[in-house]
Amino acid sequence: MAKLIAKTYGEALFEVAVEEGIVDSLFQEVEAVHAVFQKNEEYVRLLNHPKIPVEQKISMLEEVFQGRASKQLTGLLTTVAEKGRFSEIEGILAYFEERVWEYKKIGTAYVTSAVELTQKQKASLEKRLLETTSYQSFRIDYSVDAGLIGGMVIRIGDRVVDSSIRTKLGNMAKELSKIQLAK
Repeated sequence: MAKLIAKTYGEALFEVAVEEGIVDSLFQEVEAVHAVFQKNEEYVRLLNHPKIPVEQKISMLEEVFQGRASKQLTGLLTTVAEKGRFSEIEGILAYFEERVWEYKKIGTAYVTSAVELTQKQKASLEKRLLETTSYQSFRIDYSVDAGLIGGMVIRIGDRVVDSSIRTKLGNMAKELSKIQLAK
């Protein structure tokens, strides 16, 4: 349900941005507001508190964002609060950001390797990803998991390429367990 809410509101904001030709400026605003919410968890908790009336929540949002953020973004924030969906604001803003990256053909990849990759390896990996996808550039989040033993796992959206030794050993163990030994 949360993903559906994030998609619905995030997509609506994206469509407004495209229609009005403000994709870049609205994207920068959303990033800034997203950062504000992440740094001010108490404020977000207050906006989600069930005992605070909706009118007061809207007033709090307008007080902070009116004149500082576009009417489109302020309108989204107040609408989300009005509908009692402010607990989903993180997902809504993240969906919008992802949608803009897709629109600009900027991919997001999550790469987990057994050891830290060198700059040369990272450049080579990015080059290979650009060759095998329709993206024009990538934002890549690198992490290390020694439990992979060797190789790496690459996730782009809902696609996963797992070339880790751990997975290969696991697959081999499954195959071996299927073999019946003759008596």
